[in-house]
Amino acid sequence: MHTLAQRKPWYREPWPWILMAGPAIVVVAGIITAWIAYTRGDTVISEDYYRKGLAAAQTLASSERAHALGLEARVRLSAGDEVSVTLAASDSSFKAPSEIRLTLSHPTRAGLDQNPRLALTGGVYQGRLHLPASGHWLLLIENEEQGWRMLAKVILPASEVKIGAVAP
Repeated sequence: MHTLAQRKPWYREPWPWILMAGPAIVVVAGIITAWIAYTRGDTVISEDYYRKGLAAAQTLASSERAHALGLEARVRLSAGDEVSVTLAASDSSFKAPSEIRLTLSHPTRAGLDQNPRLALTGGVYQGRLHLPASGHWLLLIENEEQGWRMLAKVILPASEVKIGAVAP
């Protein structure tokens, strides 16, 4: 049995400190979290949101223009990094541009994106594109001068990809 003279004061016992450690850690973590939230502003909204909104509307208009022209693209991808694109349109007023831009972009890894310009040679747009081994990609074909663009999701490897559809 312990007598009053043998007992230690409460602050010399380990259990009160062990019990207080949990809430103390939570308080410190809350203060650190509040400091991080206060010092690092939310950058979700950009300063030029209006201009970006106008660009998004213009992008939609470009896709609608390709649909109105009845554009169809057949993209052939070869193992030798060669790419060829054949364009067809149901609108008889469509004139094939001298070059188009093809963009192969990864949805999450922007460092792998490629953006070559393809020149028209003998009715086919040809160029070089370093094909990645596999995965999900976005394929965009556009002509800024005529204001149209076509977009498709692609799973590589693929030898041929069809974008758009010619209206009957």
